[in-house]
Amino acid sequence: MPPAPLRIVLTGGPGSGKTTLLEALAARGHATAPEAGRAVILQQQVSGGDALPWRNPARFADAMLEHAVATFDAADNAGGPVLGPVFFDRGIGDVLGYLELVGLAHGAAAQRCREAARRRRYHAKVFIAPFWPEIYVNDAERKQDLAEAEATCAVMARVWPALGYDLVWLPKAPVAERVAFIMTNLAGR
Repeated sequence: MPPAPLRIVLTGGPGSGKTTLLEALAARGHATAPEAGRAVILQQQVSGGDALPWRNPARFADAMLEHAVATFDAADNAGGPVLGPVFFDRGIGDVLGYLELVGLAHGAAAQRCREAARRRRYHAKVFIAPFWPEIYVNDAERKQDLAEAEATCAVMARVWPALGYDLVWLPKAPVAERVAFIMTNLAGR
């Protein structure tokens, strides 16, 4: 069995530059996995489904967990012949954080998340983008206000260490500097 790739998570609140950073990493040839929440929202809007954060938070969390598990499992084939890192725009722990934000941290969905997080482990270092109101913008899928974005960042800063990961705070800096920061931090793995 070939070795598993390094699975590197980028987390934080919405609108803190994670997706832009992921796109920059992809442009440099790195394998990436898109955010589950955004993918679920787009799919649900197209299909007319109700697994949306503003309609059915529990179903939204279940759909995000399913997506996060599928992208985690698919990463075994994402690194190519020489398995390099695969960068994730959020991970399983983010679903658990979402459940905490919406008051469902003690239900069955949270237990499924904890079990998935126990079975599927990312790299020990999780990169967290700090709350950065100066770059925050809303769009068709991102409807949170600044207070919710800040609260989301705070929850992720609690959830990931509770799952046994080391947080590495990204600088509030241009994308190229953030990419260099990540690569430097991963050089020693």
